[in-house]
Amino acid sequence: MRRKTTKHGEVKLENERAARVSKRIKAFIVDMFMINMPILYFTAYIILGGRSEFLNNQTAIFACTAVFGLILSIFFAAAGQSPGYKAYQIKLVDIHTKEKPRFFRAYFRFFCFIFSGVTIAGLLLAFFRTDRKCLHDIFSGTFCTECK
Repeated sequence: MRRKTTKHGEVKLENERAARVSKRIKAFIVDMFMINMPILYFTAYIILGGRSEFLNNQTAIFACTAVFGLILSIFFAAAGQSPGYKAYQIKLVDIHTKEKPRFFRAYFRFFCFIFSGVTIAGLLLAFFRTDRKCLHDIFSGTFCTECK
């Protein structure tokens, strides 16, 4: 993709395509199994000693979610792609710079994603928008594009 600067200093990418929602869902599932499941397993069976202790410990559940978001944010800030995004050739970019997002923007996006998931309407928003953005993409100023 070629970068193009408009008269007003706005950066645009030529041939920019929004990633399909189905690819984004599949990429998230891959990330859940590759990143989140080992974190949950380690916490439940190594640290806490069993499934029932894990389910009764809300702090551990929150900590696992925060660590998962931290790791995803590091991937997005470093390369613009998590393992799932890389597998499905998707890249996360900042709307303003059209480059990989900074760490704090990516981490904010993760917590906005949790909010979007709780409301469910935030995730379904992508099906009704032409740019395929979910609520967490709008709040965080990010965009998922297909790599070529």
